[in-house]
Order: sequence, then structure tokens, then C-alpha cells
Amino acid sequence: MLPDFAYHPDPLNTGSVTASDATCVCCGEQRGYVYTGPVYCVESLASEPCPWCIADGSLAVRFDATFVDGYDAPSGVPTEKIEIISRRTPGFSTWQGNRWLYHCGDGAAYLGAVGAPELVAYPDAQEMLRFEESTGGWPCEQVDGFLAALDKDGNPTGYLFRCRNCGIHMAYADYT
Repeated sequence: MLPDFAYHPDPLNTGSVTASDATCVCCGEQRGYVYTGPVYCVESLASEPCPWCIADGSLAVRFDATFVDGYDAPSGVPTEKIEIISRRTPGFSTWQGNRWLYHCGDGAAYLGAVGAPELVAYPDAQEMLRFEESTGGWPCEQVDGFLAALDKDGNPTGYLFRCRNCGIHMAYADYT
């Protein structure tokens, strides 16, 4: 049983945690799973950490580590929630550096990478992406082409979230 991560409810499905017999760099135990996502810290880690050392905060304390690249939390989000997301929640790999999405004064739950076919089920997330990409000065046809090119296993990729309070789906995209 993996630890419960409220802001990343299924890290096995998203690929941030994988089965492994490796020894955790933090606790020194073989727990059957390791975290394979990004770790931001000064010291290079000799091996992967286990999800339990992320959940209890011991990895963050020992290595002054975070797991999210962007700290763009809107004002009004409690510091404790930002701390849980950045230092006690598995991050996820992206092309340009991950960022967390927020809604209703809280961090959203990360659901995984998505492409155009998967986004069909989340029209609210599609609209967020459409709006985000259109504010960059792209004409509508270019935005539509970009959204149609999203590939959950390729480039460009969308990253899907769900608000933990109201249930709205949100997404952002990046590419090389």
C-alpha cells in the first residue's frame, strides 16, 4: 500500500512512482517502490527515494528537497498547503519543468499527462488550455492545431488536474 497523496492521488498511474527493489536514498529501506519524478535540491541524490520518505517529509528535510519546479500559488492559498504540495507530494516529469495548478484556494489534484484524445472527456480543461494558449498571441487556428497535436506520451503534452473542492478540471501544456 502506497502512502496517500491528496494532491497526487495515483502516482503509480502517472509514472511518478514505479515498482522497484532499489534501496531508498533517504531511509535505506527496500520498500518495493521508488519515486522517479523530479527532485529539486542542491545535492545530487545517489539513488531514488521511496514514496514514504516523500509523504512523511523526511526526504525534504534531509536534502532540502522539493518536487515541484514552479511556486506560482495564488495569494490566499495557505502556506501549509503549498508546503505539502512542494515538499510532501510527488511531482511529475514534464518537458520544461512542472508547475502545480490551484483552484478554490487550494492546490488541485494532479491526474496525469493527457493528449488530445484524453482531453475530449474534460471540456473544462480544454477551455482552460484554449484560453491559456490564445493569450500568447496565437490565432485561433494555431491554438486549435496545437490542442489537436497534444500527445500524452509525446510532445507537446497536456497535464491534467482536478480541483479538490469544486471538481473542475484544469490543464496546462508544454513542449520542447
